[in-house]
Amino acid sequence: MDSPAVSALAFLADGGDTGALMRNHDWSTSPLGSPASWPQSLRSIVGLILNSKFPMFVAWGSELGFLYNDAYAEILEAKHPAAIGRRFQDIWAEIWDDIHPIIAQAMQGISTYHRNLPLTMNRNGYEEQTWFTFSYSPVREESGKVAGMFCAVTETTDQMLAERHRAEEHERLRNLFQQAPGFIAVLRGPLHIFDIANDAYLRLVGHRDILGKPVREALPELEGQHFFEHLDQVYATGEPFFGKELPAMLQRQANGPLEQRFVSFIYQPTVDHRGIISGIFVEGSDVTEGVQAHRALKESEQRLRQLANTIPQLAWMADPDGRVHWYNDRCYEYTGLRPEELRGWGWQRAHHPDAVPSVSEKWKRSIESGQPFEMSFPLRAANGEYHSFFTRAAPLRDAAGNIVQWFGTSTDITPLELAKNELKEANRRKDEFLAMLAHELRNPLAPISTAAELLKLSASDEGRVRKTSDIITRQVKHMTGLVDDLLDVSRVTRGLVTLHDETLSINGLLTEAIEQVHGIMETKRHHFSVDFPEEPVFVRGDRTRLIQVFANILNNAAKYTPAEGRITLYLGADAEHVEVAVIDNGAGIAPTLLPYIFELFTQAERSADRAQGGLGLGLALAKSLVELQGGTVSAQSRGLGNGSTFTVRLPRVSRPDSDTAQQNVRSGLPHQSGKAKVLIVDDNRDAAEMLSLLLESLGHEVEIAYRPHDALSAAQRSAPSALFLDIGLPDMDGYELARRIRALPETSKSLIVAVTGYGQPKDRERAMRAGFDYHLVKPAALNDVLDVLTKLKPQ
Repeated sequence: MDSPAVSALAFLADGGDTGALMRNHDWSTSPLGSPASWPQSLRSIVGLILNSKFPMFVAWGSELGFLYNDAYAEILEAKHPAAIGRRFQDIWAEIWDDIHPIIAQAMQGISTYHRNLPLTMNRNGYEEQTWFTFSYSPVREESGKVAGMFCAVTETTDQMLAERHRAEEHERLRNLFQQAPGFIAVLRGPLHIFDIANDAYLRLVGHRDILGKPVREALPELEGQHFFEHLDQVYATGEPFFGKELPAMLQRQANGPLEQRFVSFIYQPTVDHRGIISGIFVEGSDVTEGVQAHRALKESEQRLRQLANTIPQLAWMADPDGRVHWYNDRCYEYTGLRPEELRGWGWQRAHHPDAVPSVSEKWKRSIESGQPFEMSFPLRAANGEYHSFFTRAAPLRDAAGNIVQWFGTSTDITPLELAKNELKEANRRKDEFLAMLAHELRNPLAPISTAAELLKLSASDEGRVRKTSDIITRQVKHMTGLVDDLLDVSRVTRGLVTLHDETLSINGLLTEAIEQVHGIMETKRHHFSVDFPEEPVFVRGDRTRLIQVFANILNNAAKYTPAEGRITLYLGADAEHVEVAVIDNGAGIAPTLLPYIFELFTQAERSADRAQGGLGLGLALAKSLVELQGGTVSAQSRGLGNGSTFTVRLPRVSRPDSDTAQQNVRSGLPHQSGKAKVLIVDDNRDAAEMLSLLLESLGHEVEIAYRPHDALSAAQRSAPSALFLDIGLPDMDGYELARRIRALPETSKSLIVAVTGYGQPKDRERAMRAGFDYHLVKPAALNDVLDVLTKLKPQ
């Protein structure tokens, strides 16, 4: 026999996985206590729930201890099995405010039912929108007092989402129908009730209230014109009905006379999810004008031919047996063929050989059936090129309905196909750009977020706070640059940019552009060289925007040229144009990408780490700005891995006479009268090597020393004509080093330049007293460095 303890838990038997969990559950922490102590009323309902396949639960006692079955466990998802025996409120804390008033009603003895109640749940660690249909009922203990509540529930989330999707799809289709050029209507049920009718349909029947009405009530004047009978037949048989140029007498104005219209249409049956016919889809065109035109032209074929010769499409007429006997002038102009070559079945000469069999077969079927011919296929032009045409031919009938001839037109749809392909490609580039934009804007957020947390932990560490602030500043500057690029492109493409025209030295513009990109070239140790004419060259344009153009192109070359690669900046001119070329031996451009390289959202393939960065807007912006100033920009590349050349051409203007223009001339790269020996002394290796790279590209012989004593040895050994000294050097500052260099016989007359971060007047005076000839403040402007070198005597 079973022990009393086992018998007490018999109501938990056969309860599936949840029943097994209850039998082995530790009830010591549950507000319900041990199942052995549960009242009979609770045991009974728990036994009922556990043996039900429908989702159910019961909440019992003052703390509403929660018990449920296997079916409800699927609703709980990740909350199961921890929910067994817990407080109702603890389990569903996120929806408690929504359901507590309903629970209170149940605990007061009031049963309620709710259909598709929306609830925002957190069942798997994230919030999700759900819907449920359920009932709450009070549960009474043996004394008759309400001791708990019972719920039978079903989740209707999938149904609600499906219904929402159906509603959205219905609205989408309705919008598509409204935009359709022909008339469209959707009829429901055997009474053909109007569910949808687009504007074209309402124009056909006259604007009146037809939605929600049976067709016989909405359009009573059609009685006896066979339209209702066709609808009934389509609904009964499931066979579509095609109407071709059928007359319809319609009362298009309230209380007005009947007006004859001609319509071509299809009645297409629609079926529901069970495959049962549920309605009819109506689509067609008001062809009244066409029918009237055909009738008028029927009186005189010559008039028809005259009309056909006025349309831009290729037009033709054929005998009832399909032999073409007339073409309009467009046909001969397009194909370049003579009338005798095209007559009869000679039209096949203009078709692509691969298309002739299918076109001929379909044309023969139309001739046999009398149905209109519609097909798209390529036709050869007089120059040998093939264009895609959409061709439609319709039979012309006499009063008895016999075909007297065929009339057809062929419309060149090549521009439409090209436009569709271009739109598809533009959408692809846009999607790639949006993904790239999200990546670029998200990247700075990680260091900013980490830096913000670090500031909280290091408020008392001044050095760490300063470094952290620098990180935030750099990343915010990076994000600001991205946003500025986007705004700049927006302004240019919308024509909101104001250009300030002036006569400018192109040499000076290129110098300033070089300054903007020297950092990345220095980092990647590029071999950068310039090839400029001795005399300055002038253009008319906006200084800021032209510098932006050249900086963008140089920056693009630097990004896609590997470390230690070569970049050349070339400037040339003829009598009418100035040509600037940026030539690199970098990644190159794929032939498929080259035609689109200056379009928005275009970038080369990137690796997963997006090492190049940026948004791919620079070249598009450069092209727009150059064209706004009367120039052109082009790109050439022999393919991936073979480098690229970007060329800007601008109209050349003569040398100006004004002081402003002369200042522009002087801002260009100074003419170097000869090669000089230069010694650079700086313990900052990057700064020293970048200055060295620039001076070497101008033809100077450069040596670098990183420590003062090495500098003294180099000065005695090579006797440089010019020395650039950092002030903040280890072991010996720049002032002392300058005094010692000036005392050496080899460098007593050399040009000594201070390059320092100290820029106060007293710092300049101290440098002059120490023997310096010039004082430049870091970061030294490129023009200042080059102006100093013009003071050198040729060597």
